[in-house]
Amino acid sequence: MKMTKVIVVIGPTSVGKTKMGVQLAKELDGEIISGDSMQIYQGMDIGTAKVTKEEMEGIVHHLIDVKSPDEIYSVKDFQDEVRYWIDDISRRGKVPIIVGGTGLYIKAALYDYEFSDSEIDHDVFKEKYKDFSNEQLYEHLQSIDEKSAQQLHFNNRQRVLRAIEIFELTGQKKSDMIDKQEHVCLYDAYFVGLTIERQKLYERINQRVDIMIQNGLENEVKHLYDLGYHRHMQSMKAIGYKEWFDYFDGEKEYEDVIELIKKNSRNYAKRQYTWFKNQFDVHWYDVDLNCFDNTVQDVIEDIEKLNHFLR
Repeated sequence: MKMTKVIVVIGPTSVGKTKMGVQLAKELDGEIISGDSMQIYQGMDIGTAKVTKEEMEGIVHHLIDVKSPDEIYSVKDFQDEVRYWIDDISRRGKVPIIVGGTGLYIKAALYDYEFSDSEIDHDVFKEKYKDFSNEQLYEHLQSIDEKSAQQLHFNNRQRVLRAIEIFELTGQKKSDMIDKQEHVCLYDAYFVGLTIERQKLYERINQRVDIMIQNGLENEVKHLYDLGYHRHMQSMKAIGYKEWFDYFDGEKEYEDVIELIKKNSRNYAKRQYTWFKNQFDVHWYDVDLNCFDNTVQDVIEDIEKLNHFLR
């Protein structure tokens, strides 16, 4: 059976994914599906570097501003919605282009990544283990699924609890379920990876944070804080948002918040590189910072050589 063709634009934060996606969509008659787990939230614009109407240049974007910050949005939700939009866009004769940096979400959408119902958060399990410390919860996971425990940090309470939940509801270890999957891509996907020299990337990240501050990031997060959104919500764990809560609570200095956002963003970029290189068959492109159009043309030429997405 012929596989649906998809373009996926990935890379670390601040490297130019949004612009590349729009240019490819214009060249190839495509529509964009956001591959960012935080741009789904309404009211979180500056800190997520959410694509603006001007930046869209008339290109249709999906999975932007579809949830309020107090809603839970699971990997399974993302998988279902991305696959829906891939089919819908392709059926209309256009090219689906996924643009984003959330590696696990993108892999779940494109690969044979299956979830049981037990992988969705259930209040009953949160209640059952509410009196367990993170260390106690982690030790419990070690006793039933040591391999999964080795892959998680003991403070990642949500994922530790999820692995325990899977075992208790299915009788199967989460690690065994993952091992059984073939990690096969379900689409004819062309992965466009954007990269720049590491030190230059870090400079761009720092500059982007400074621009976010100038554009009103503090006021954006304070507004959410005043509305009652708290640090334990999934949305508020995003970089650029979670760092402000200690400041608003009088426990951290303003300058420390800014430096922490920059540090967390740089560390996240490193993790993104590692994930993409290990998980996907990526065609990497060094971004021409002096003329971004040169990079766009390099990508287009390679796609044409492979007879990919020719109209």
